[in-house]
Formats: sequence, C-alpha cells, structure tokens
Amino acid sequence: MSSMTPLAVAAAILAITGSAYAKPPHPLDRIKPVPETEAVPTLDFYRPPLFRSPQINSAGTHFAALFSDNDDTTNLLVTDITTGKLEPLGAGRNSDVESFYWLGDRHLMLWLTKEKRYARGMFVAQLSRLSEAYQIEAYNVLHVIGIPRKNPLQPVVWLRANAWDNGRDYGVLKINAKQEIQPVNDGWGLDSKKFPHGTTASVISSYAIPTEGVPAGYTCDNQGELAFAYTQDKGIFTIHRLVDQKWVPCPINLDETEIVGSGDVPGELIVTVPSQNGKPRALHRMDSATGQLGELLYQDDKYDPDGVSLYRHPVSQKIIGLQFTRSGPQTIWLDENYRALQKRLNASFPVPNTVLRIIGSDEAEKRFVVAALSDRCPVAYYQIDLEKGQLGLIKSTAPWIDPKRMLPMQTMTYKTRDGFRIEGYLTLPAGASKEKPAPLLVLPHGGPQARDVWGFNSEVQFFASRGYAVFQPNYRGSTSYQWQFSGDVGWEFTRMHDDVTDGVKALFKTGLIDSRRVAIMGWSFGGYLALAGAVQEKNLYRCAVALAGVYDWEQVIRESKNDDYFRSKHAILLRKLGNPKTQRELFEEISPLRRVSQIKIPVFVAHGKDDLIADVAQSKRLVTELERYNIPFEKHLLSGEGHGFSYYKNRVEIAEAIEAFLAKNLTPLPAELASVAGSIP
Repeated sequence: MSSMTPLAVAAAILAITGSAYAKPPHPLDRIKPVPETEAVPTLDFYRPPLFRSPQINSAGTHFAALFSDNDDTTNLLVTDITTGKLEPLGAGRNSDVESFYWLGDRHLMLWLTKEKRYARGMFVAQLSRLSEAYQIEAYNVLHVIGIPRKNPLQPVVWLRANAWDNGRDYGVLKINAKQEIQPVNDGWGLDSKKFPHGTTASVISSYAIPTEGVPAGYTCDNQGELAFAYTQDKGIFTIHRLVDQKWVPCPINLDETEIVGSGDVPGELIVTVPSQNGKPRALHRMDSATGQLGELLYQDDKYDPDGVSLYRHPVSQKIIGLQFTRSGPQTIWLDENYRALQKRLNASFPVPNTVLRIIGSDEAEKRFVVAALSDRCPVAYYQIDLEKGQLGLIKSTAPWIDPKRMLPMQTMTYKTRDGFRIEGYLTLPAGASKEKPAPLLVLPHGGPQARDVWGFNSEVQFFASRGYAVFQPNYRGSTSYQWQFSGDVGWEFTRMHDDVTDGVKALFKTGLIDSRRVAIMGWSFGGYLALAGAVQEKNLYRCAVALAGVYDWEQVIRESKNDDYFRSKHAILLRKLGNPKTQRELFEEISPLRRVSQIKIPVFVAHGKDDLIADVAQSKRLVTELERYNIPFEKHLLSGEGHGFSYYKNRVEIAEAIEAFLAKNLTPLPAELASVAGSIP
C-alpha cells in the first residue's frame, strides 16, 4: 500500500507553485516540528492544514483531498491508491477549492471561492485530466443538495442567491455536469429568455419553489434525489415533502422535532424528538407523511444527539452507523460487520486516548479511510486495506505539531447557581499545580446553539503553550445539553453569562487557577459573552478580548429586516429573542454595548470589515463607546476578512497581538493588591 508522505505533498505543491529553488525560503516550507528547545511558533498553531477532507471513490482506486500551498491557497490533490501517483489541480490566483464531490468513479466536482469569500463557481475535472477542468456554473451562491446515484453527472443544487439578479433565489436545479457553461456576451446581466433559471449552467430540470414562507433549505433522499424542503414564516419553520413535483407540508412540529436527514425508504426521516421523563432527546425514524414515530435508533443517557452524521452502506445507502458527539466523538454501528471492524481498529491502533472514526470506503468495502482524533494531536488520516490486512498513514494534517508537547484537555462538570450541571473542558499549561496556579483564559464558544468538544483545538493549545489555563464552558443552550432545561434555553443570554461566571468560580476552588489573573475571550457570540463579562463582573476579569462579536441586539434585529441573504433571520429573532419596541428593559439587559460605562478593564476588539454574519459596525460602535468613557482598548479591524479570519497571516497577527495584550494585562499583582483581589471570588 502506498502512503502519501510530506515530501510527496510538497512535490505536488511545487508542481503548482514552481520550483522551491526559484524562491527564497517560505515560512510554510517547514513541515517538521521545531526542536524541543524552542517555543512552538505561533505560526504552527494558525497555519492552514497541510491536508484535509479525504474522500475515496466508489471503485476504491483513488482518493482525493484538499491541500494548502505557500500562497495560502487550497487546492485539490488526487492519489492513485495502487501506484501512489499524485495528480494536483491548482485553484488559480486568489482562489480556493472550498469543497469537492465525487461524481461517480472518474469525475470530481469542485466548488471554488475567490478571495476566500466570494463564489467563483463550480468546476468539473476528470481523473488523469485534472488540468482540463471546465466550469459548469459561475458566480452564484449554490448549495449542493445531492448527487444522484443513478446519474452522478447530474448534481442537484440550490441556487440560493443569484449574482446577476440582486441575490434572487431561483430554487433547486438539476444541472448537467458534462456541459461547460455558456458564454455571456451582453455585459453585466443575464438575458432571462436565454437563461430563465438565473444561471449559465446547462439546466436539465428545475423544481417548484415552495410558496408557503421563505425557503430555508432542502434535503435529498438516500439516492441523492430531491425529497424535502424547509420554509420559514414569521419565525416558524415547516418541512414539506415532494409529491408529484409539488410541495406538501408535513404534520411535524419543528419547534420540537429536529430533522437529521433522510431515512432508508421514500418519505422516511431520521429525527430527534423532545426529552421525555427526564431523559435526553432520542433518535428515531419518522414517517414524514403522518408525523408518526418509527424505530428508536439511539438514546444516550447524558447527551442530546448532536452533530449527527448518518453513515450509509456504500451500495444500498441504508443507514448502518450513527456518528455524533458525546463528550467527544462517538460512533454507534447498527451493522454487526462494522461493529467488528471498529473493534479490530481500536485494538490495533497503538496511540492511547485516540478515537478512530471511519469516514468512508469503496463499494466493495475493502478499502476504508479512517480519521484518528485526539486532544493532543491534530487529526491524521489512515487507509485500511482489508484484503492485504494493512493500515497505513495517509497524512497528518499538521506534521509540524509534536503531540508530546501538546497538553491534555480534561472534561469537567460544575454546578450552576440554579442547580444544573454544566460540562466544560479545562486545558492546563505545563507545570500548573496548587503550588503554582496558572493564569486563566476563559473561552466561551460562539453560536450560541453550538458547543465545544473534546479534541485537538489549535487555539486552546496555543494559549496553553504560552502558560495559560484555558476553560471552555458548555453553558446552557449549548447543543447536547438542552434536555436538562425547560423552555427555549438557546435564547437565555443572561443565564448563559451566569453559567460562564459560575464555571470560573468553580475552577477557583480547585486551587489550580490564579484567581487574580483571569481574562475572558470569545468569537462571535463568545465575543458577546466576553463583553458581557467585562460589563457585569466587576472584579472577576483583568481584561477581555471580543472578536467579531454582537453587542447590541436591537441593532441586529433592526438591520436583519433588510438582510437579503439571511432572509429568515429577522422573523426568527423577533419570535425567539423578543421585540425591542415592546421589551426595552430586556434589550437593555442583554446588550452590553449600552453599558460600556460600567467596564473597568482593558478590552481588545477585532473584527473583519467584510463580515456578513456579525456586522463590523457593532465593533466600531464598541470602540467609539470605549473611547467615550476612556477605557483602555486595542482595535484590529481587518480588511478582506469576514466572520473569522480566513488568511493565516491575519490569524497569526491577531493571535500574537492577543498574546501581548494578555501578557500586559495579566501580570502578577503587587502584594498589597493581590490580597484584596484574592478575597473577591
């Protein structure tokens, strides 16, 4: 069996970027860890992964993956499994291969973006002829809904936002992946008679757009054909099934029932249903026509199903496995052969505290791709050949990381002020002890309807390597834990803040944390919680880092009314969060931007200027208010970045700026102040 070595990947990169000898050394040229005598560079935590998203074709002859080059560009690499021959395909200047799909055994469909934010289009390439890739769709915002098994070269896509027609939604189309796009010669705009579907792609067929509400998504059946649509009206979601090319509403309450995906037979759904008898949500089959529950597939004793992926048989497409998250990644096999294979894998793998997850195979079920997941090692991919009895490393995604120098992530639980149990994760720096307690960085996740999980987290490891303990609380509203609470806890922002605070104070009781040196930092909704902590907790934090956050919820609701891309956002916010016109006190309470005068600590503010999720105007207003009240701050507003920082140089710049900010503001207190501060918690 051939395995892809770092040098082989480097050779493939050189095939695209040119000879390494023609250019001076590049920071990304190094793919080995630095010596143990050196600190791990910031770059090593924030550089793009060398290799990700491997997929094997159904014949088991090739696997494809995405890889990054020295220009911070993501490209495609295809490997012949038998010969080890590599065939790269570059995305082009200022472009990236965002994702790809196998269209049968010989063709690949690639979704390309420009400047890491804008849709460039869809391309198709054939094995052994990748350099002859041709474009099948241009500029529109598309979502791939399914790849029909009978006709894989006829992908089903949702044209969500049209580039030529003011972002119009043209619905779901089946396009011809054999046909290159037609030229446009009439300037900016499309002739609606020549291109009635809003695209220059070759359209085979189109589907009716649901008329009841705003389209919010679509799902295919297990054969890759369009089957279901989601709409939203006044903040209420409805699922529809496709019957004789018409959309028929299903009698399913989506406030209570969460759709995971399609089942094994036409009209069947896989769903999670509400908590009953004090137990977590359960995973069931459901008849979409009647809303009746079928077979119970799985129910955990501690967690709601979260991040569920339905593993299907490579030929029949029947569900044979459930992959989801408990404290960390978990797989439940419904097929005895796969249970036995998983057991063999676990027994044969030499690395402790590692979770092995099967992510795909050929149709013959002889060759598999497996991901190895750990808290101290970036994901690595392995190839299994059952006929030869071989397990070979394909590639570590970050070979420059030495797992021996990374720190373990510990799962912890604590009790909130109103009696609930919250789970979180604590990563301690080397040498932390009760005799030498560590300064703490509190890192609440974004969302808020998301969660942190056990596993390798480069940001956590970076700050732990710099001597900070890092705490990640899964506050109420975090997915996997909502069964414990009554009501719609995903919108209880004040209590989420309280949960974070309670977790910090619980950590103080361990004696491992220096309670006088604590900072809070977060991205997106985590940035909101960071600023809320700065406003509300007078003596808990020494500084706060607010990244791409939302700080005034009335402003969010007001601006969402005219959001053409996130068309459902305004109604959902009004229904779930409230109406600022009639609930003034609530919005004053949950909007820390209106209480900046109460902040007594330095604040670090960073945001991408082209953020479509959280408007950069929120951070600009925050900076104005910090200036107004003479509160120390740093600001970093980055051009060319959206929600989160896509360019690795910007990630490194911000990380190093935060590192310096924390070092400046978390210095040990003088003895006369330390005794006072130490008594506050």
